[in-house]
Amino acid sequence: MADKVDEKTLQQTSTWAVAVVCFFLLLFSIVIEKLIHKLGTWFKIKNKKALYEALEKVKAELMLMGFISLLLTIGQNYISQICVSESIAASMHPCSESEEAKKYPPKKKDTKNDEENSGRKLLELVQSYIPRRSLATKGYDKCAEKGKVAFVSSYGMHQLHIFIFVLAVCHVIYCIVTYALGKTKMRRWKRWEEETKTIEYQYSHADPERFRFARDTSFGRRHLNFWSKSTITLWIVCFFRQFFGSVTRVDYLTLRHGFIMAHLAPGSDGRFDFRKYIQRSLEEDFKTIVEISPVIWFVAVLFLLTNTNGLHSFLWQPFIPLVVILIVGTKLQVIITKLGLLIQEKGDIVKGMPLVQPGDHLFWFGRPRFILFLIHLVLFTNAFQLAFFAWTTYEFQLENCYHKTIVDVVIRISVGVIVQILCSYVTLPLYALVTQVSSTHIYTHT
Repeated sequence: MADKVDEKTLQQTSTWAVAVVCFFLLLFSIVIEKLIHKLGTWFKIKNKKALYEALEKVKAELMLMGFISLLLTIGQNYISQICVSESIAASMHPCSESEEAKKYPPKKKDTKNDEENSGRKLLELVQSYIPRRSLATKGYDKCAEKGKVAFVSSYGMHQLHIFIFVLAVCHVIYCIVTYALGKTKMRRWKRWEEETKTIEYQYSHADPERFRFARDTSFGRRHLNFWSKSTITLWIVCFFRQFFGSVTRVDYLTLRHGFIMAHLAPGSDGRFDFRKYIQRSLEEDFKTIVEISPVIWFVAVLFLLTNTNGLHSFLWQPFIPLVVILIVGTKLQVIITKLGLLIQEKGDIVKGMPLVQPGDHLFWFGRPRFILFLIHLVLFTNAFQLAFFAWTTYEFQLENCYHKTIVDVVIRISVGVIVQILCSYVTLPLYALVTQVSSTHIYTHT
């Protein structure tokens, strides 16, 4: 059996190898920095102020993660020297005792080498006084000599360091995917906006002298039915509507008309591009979504805490974002239907196009931005879980204590993809549309 060989220091390493590594690290960093700068310049040229501010927030989050990574590098020796008792260290492990014993069997004593090992004790004692940082290696547990266990080992700090990098990459990817899917959904609304410029639309929809029953209008036929009278059936129908035509032509045109009547001067119908306005509103919302608030960081820490044996977090964690986003999507559909019910409450006869009235009371706690916070929370926790899955697979192979079987892996990935598509393509554009009928909304874009 070959003797253990310590890794070489930089004094024992070729200078050309050190120079090559540093060159490519600098080259990669400079290229990324220039690309981000070019993207920011393009946003300024295109007058996309909200997207530029969102890019700045992404840069700030990456800087924060980089600072965390730096603290891990500097503090890993000091943290690994914090010793705790074995009873405390044995609590809340991701693996059960049997799994841990199987994956990490205790090393057997080699009696033949006892004499040789004792001869090396003096050398190890001298080396122990020389501080040495081993970021990417499995070091010796210095706490074992005291009969204790390291709070977090140096190698564990290294693995956490890799997780921070994976999380940063996933954060950037989910930001890009979220914005791209939202913009893709809104492209479908372009033909509806172009329709409002035609004479046929002005005659059939915008005629102010046309009287009809509220339930006979296109908006009324969609929302004023027997199921809308009961809260239970209303939520059931609205739950399924978010999957099949979450934003229909009649809903878009009715909310557009209500927004114009509430915020613009009379006669602006044919000149105002409501779709472009919502796109800019989406960019403003996107600026909020890319920022990671302290509350959301705290939720991420809770997710890490629950990855312990016995809680079976791999079975229920992926479904939390799914349940939340389904409730949010249902609530937004309920708001649209209740706008129709408010029209009918004012009278069975409507003059011209049905006019929805803005009102924050339709939103939870009277705060439309609370829904945006939930969407933000769902997107980050979903990206966090996918990053955690990628990291655990890289560090501990596909089947590990964090996801036991292939079925668990398939469920986690499938639910993560479904949540990302549902939230970015369905719920976020729907929120950007519905929030225009809030009474606190202020028209600020030109």
